[in-house]
Amino acid sequence: MIRTETITYHDADQTFEGKISWDDSLNGKKPGILIAHAFGGQSDFETGKSVELAELGYVGMAIDIYGKGRRASNPEEAAKLMAEFNNDRALLLKRMELSLKTLRDHPEVDEDKTGAIGFCFGGKCALDLARSGADVKGVVSLHGMFDKPGLPEENPIKASILVLHGWDDPLAKPEMFVEFANEMTERKADWQMHAFGHTGHAFTNPKANAPERGLFYQPTSSKRAWKAMADFFEEMFV
Repeated sequence: MIRTETITYHDADQTFEGKISWDDSLNGKKPGILIAHAFGGQSDFETGKSVELAELGYVGMAIDIYGKGRRASNPEEAAKLMAEFNNDRALLLKRMELSLKTLRDHPEVDEDKTGAIGFCFGGKCALDLARSGADVKGVVSLHGMFDKPGLPEENPIKASILVLHGWDDPLAKPEMFVEFANEMTERKADWQMHAFGHTGHAFTNPKANAPERGLFYQPTSSKRAWKAMADFFEEMFV
C-alpha cells in the first residue's frame, strides 16, 4: 500500500513542508528521489509524482523550495517567487541540499541511493544539485531550464544526468540545449539528453494549456519521458 505523509523540515527560522510517499509493503530501506516543483511552488502535481515513484519502489519526496505557505495563485505570483531564486542560485542550492539531507534522514530511505527529478523551474533545481557535485546517483530534468548558476565549479559532477526536453520549448531553445551539452561535456559528466518533437514547455502537466505561449500537455511525450526516467533510475540504483 502506498503511504503519503506531510514532511516538515527547517532551516534556521524558516519552515518547509513537502510530501513523502513510499510503499509500506516493501521491506527494508529504499532508494529516495527528490521531486523539485515548478515555478508555482509545491503542489498536488508533485505529490502525485511522489506516489508514482513509490509505485516504482522508491521513496518520493515532493520538496518545498519556497517555504511553508509560499505558493502562487497565478503566473505573476509564481514568476515573482521564482525570481528570488533565479537571482540567488546559492540560496536555491542551499534549499536543495537541505531537502536532500531531509530525504536521507528518513527511516525508509537508503542514504547511499538517492536522486532528484524536477519539472520546469524544478528541472533547474535538480541540475544545480548535480552541478554542485552532490553525492547523488542521478538527476533528471523534465522541461527544465539550463542556464548556468554562476557558482564555483571545482567539485566534479558525481551524478549521472538525464535531460528530457521538448524541442519546441520557448523557455529553453535549441541553442540552450546545445550549450548545456557542451557544459556537461567540459565538466566530464555522465550525461544524456532526449528531445521530443512537436513538444513544448510543461509537456508532462495535464493542466498546461497555453499553446500560444508554447506551454501545453503532450501525452505521448509525457509517457515516453516517464519511461525514460524510470529506466534511468533502474540503472542508477543497481
